[in-house]
Amino acid sequence: METEQTNPSTTASEDRTARRAVTVFPVLVLAAGALGLLIPGAFTDWKASVPYLLGIVMFCMGLTMTPLDFKGVAKRPWVVLLGLAAQYLVMPSLGWLIAHALSLPPQLAAGVILVGCAPGGTASNVVTYLARGDVALSVSVTSVSTLLAPLLTPALTLLLAGTFLPIDAGAMTTDILKTVLLPVLAGLAVRLLAGRYVDRFLGALPWLSALTISVIVAVVVAGSATAIKSAAAVVLLAVVLHNGLGLTLGYAVGKLARLGQPASRALAFEVGLQNSGLAASLATAHFSPLAALPAAVFSVWHNVSGAVVAAWMARRSRKA
Repeated sequence: METEQTNPSTTASEDRTARRAVTVFPVLVLAAGALGLLIPGAFTDWKASVPYLLGIVMFCMGLTMTPLDFKGVAKRPWVVLLGLAAQYLVMPSLGWLIAHALSLPPQLAAGVILVGCAPGGTASNVVTYLARGDVALSVSVTSVSTLLAPLLTPALTLLLAGTFLPIDAGAMTTDILKTVLLPVLAGLAVRLLAGRYVDRFLGALPWLSALTISVIVAVVVAGSATAIKSAAAVVLLAVVLHNGLGLTLGYAVGKLARLGQPASRALAFEVGLQNSGLAASLATAHFSPLAALPAAVFSVWHNVSGAVVAAWMARRSRKA
């Protein structure tokens, strides 16, 4: 009886924490973007720190990972493979199509495509939980897509954005290895070796990541503050289309494969929500601050849309 009484309270506590995260995170990012726009001079010298800031985010991600995240791959390899295929086919293709459909300038086109070529973001795990989706599948796809990013993100960016701007895929691969893969593996190693101590701080890691990504957004916005007024509307339209179609097609993939509602919801968020921090870092380093603008806007929007869609899906589950 005691276990039955404590489980609901634990679930409710986790639910409140998740809801708080998806509510506060967009506000933090939006406030950071406003600061970057209003006082760009305070952040323009921070450009060189963006890869290191991203490394902090990815190290935090590694600290939250455990071998169980990868055991899910062994249990359902074809489902995880389907999620990875959807992640790295749907979003890059949508980015390319939207860039052409809106006749975006080369820098913005490359930025939109780069967002599409990034791996899934950790926010997808939180909103999948809120939507009562398959969290284990979501975590597995996020973890594996992140590990594959050094190989797939530069190759897809070169293929799809190479007609807009010159792409140094080799340098991009090196940057992803340094700022994504190595920090994630380091975080995972620390969790394995000192998990008892890391567990005490797990609750603080999402907030540290949120604050760090907010600083990245402020730097990105500050770097392109003069161009934002003329480009803001078209960038927002591109991001809304990219995210909305990604959520829809990700869910459709799960339904067509007859995976059931929980797994379909997980795939919707895995496809529709991206690691926009990585995209912003790469765009800033390899293109320009203007090319990083779509990633900055995506950072805000995909958390807002993800929370709204998750709430709608959860309400449908309760009615059912």
